[in-house]
Amino acid sequence: MIMYTAADNRMGQNEIAQVIAFVCGVIVILLMIMGLASTDWLMALGWRQGLFAHCIEDGAPTPLPFHMTTPAGCYQARDVGYIKAAAALCVVCLLADIAATILTGLGLRSQDHRDKHKYYLFAVFCMGLALAALLIALVVYPVCFAAELNHGNRTMWEFGWAYGVGWGAAIFLFGGAVLLLCDKESEEIYYKERKIVRDDIGGGGGSMIGVGHHGVRSGTQLA
Repeated sequence: MIMYTAADNRMGQNEIAQVIAFVCGVIVILLMIMGLASTDWLMALGWRQGLFAHCIEDGAPTPLPFHMTTPAGCYQARDVGYIKAAAALCVVCLLADIAATILTGLGLRSQDHRDKHKYYLFAVFCMGLALAALLIALVVYPVCFAAELNHGNRTMWEFGWAYGVGWGAAIFLFGGAVLLLCDKESEEIYYKERKIVRDDIGGGGGSMIGVGHHGVRSGTQLA
């Protein structure tokens, strides 16, 4: 009975890891939506640039970055390859993380350890895909921007909070994937341990019942 209780306690710890991984997935969804919607990826005097739009502030000094001639306001993102690539990769990250979060939630609800294993396995794969896509976007964006810096017409550029949000999402994705990987191994250990404990308890219980019905003599025969 003591061994069985220890196994159940281990299962409780595993469920906590799963819940934390699920929460990480939800946080990444929120962070990625904020990052995709923001124009504060790249900033300079009178200029803000995001993945889908850029904004020119009132009174921005001329010449404007990248030889733009439009008046103040927000416009669709420039037709530049690295901006489109980074946006597409971030969308892939968001969709993959949504899938991973849903799979993790299904794993939490499932009572069958085989289904749990499948859900968590696919969730880890989706989180890994999301993390890879996001890291590529976070590296490609600044590297490719540096190549066109001579056309920026500004002496100082900085990455805004939206770019930092991307790195925050990457950290949560990594944490969620690690938790699910560790939990998958713990699940297998738990169910093997639980099966052994049940077999031991079942065997011991059968011997005690035999002694109770047949007395000392029967108990000796069982031994």
